[in-house]
Amino acid sequence: MTLTLPTPSTPLKIGTRGSPLALAQAHETRNRLRSAFDLPEEAFEVVVIKTTGDRVQDRPLKELGGKGLFTKEIEEALLSGGIDIAVHSMKDMPVAQPGGLTLDTLLPREDVRDAFISPHASGIAELVEGAVVGTSSLRRRAQLLHKRPDLNVVEFRGNVQTRLRKLDEGVAVATFLAMAGLNRLGRGDIAKAPIEPEDMLPAVAQGAIGIERREGDTNTAALLEPLHDLHTGQRLAAERAFLAALDGSCETPIAALAELDGGTVHFRGEILRPDGSECLVEAGAAPVEDAAKLGDELGRRLLEAAPEGFFDWRS
Repeated sequence: MTLTLPTPSTPLKIGTRGSPLALAQAHETRNRLRSAFDLPEEAFEVVVIKTTGDRVQDRPLKELGGKGLFTKEIEEALLSGGIDIAVHSMKDMPVAQPGGLTLDTLLPREDVRDAFISPHASGIAELVEGAVVGTSSLRRRAQLLHKRPDLNVVEFRGNVQTRLRKLDEGVAVATFLAMAGLNRLGRGDIAKAPIEPEDMLPAVAQGAIGIERREGDTNTAALLEPLHDLHTGQRLAAERAFLAALDGSCETPIAALAELDGGTVHFRGEILRPDGSECLVEAGAAPVEDAAKLGDELGRRLLEAAPEGFFDWRS
């Protein structure tokens, strides 16, 4: 096929959320496309779309629904032709895409670790008994309470800038952010300490950016092909298969990380009770071509091991 490149008069429309981090990810995608095809910036248009998760900031995510909170409106714009591609944080993405859409391009993965942020302590161990820690992530809440059940964890929603402001205002003495996001914003220095995966396993697909397109749009598929990172794809194949086996959403504390060693993928995954009182872990390794099979198998093992009501909130 003859590849049709975007031009200033017919720009490629890139859909994204409007936070500084989301825009940084959209701009990274644009810049990689510019570099791959030697195109001017004017050949691209970044289209900001507000999602339900962005609009509703006064309620916990678990009350609003699953991961589609941050993707639904963007995907609707993609299906209707309002945009040509959508740029997502992969940790926000449901496992299945709506009919007519596909997600087969992943940018090179950033730092997968969580960052401990606090003006008062240099790490979790230094927090005083009963200290107030803010997070909107059920995974981080459960992992923290599993380590430190004495802490008081409060809802802490908003983008990076909003959460940092809440710390300054004393709403909490500490919070967590993804190192990947801080690095993309040029703010990695604010992390008091990156938390190693052995101490706090990250969210599924943390640090990865995915690009979604319409099925059958062969021209856009060809444009995106040079951007896809094979190793990120292999790692996420395992992690997202694990998530799918557990039917994971924003309402379930799930963590996982796949790492590559030559032709082998090493995987560790865990599920936690929302109150942090119990954590179940599985780990294994397999050839990279069996990454998805490994993630699925370990996810099913954890699902079988979890007692009835494991993910239920306790009063």
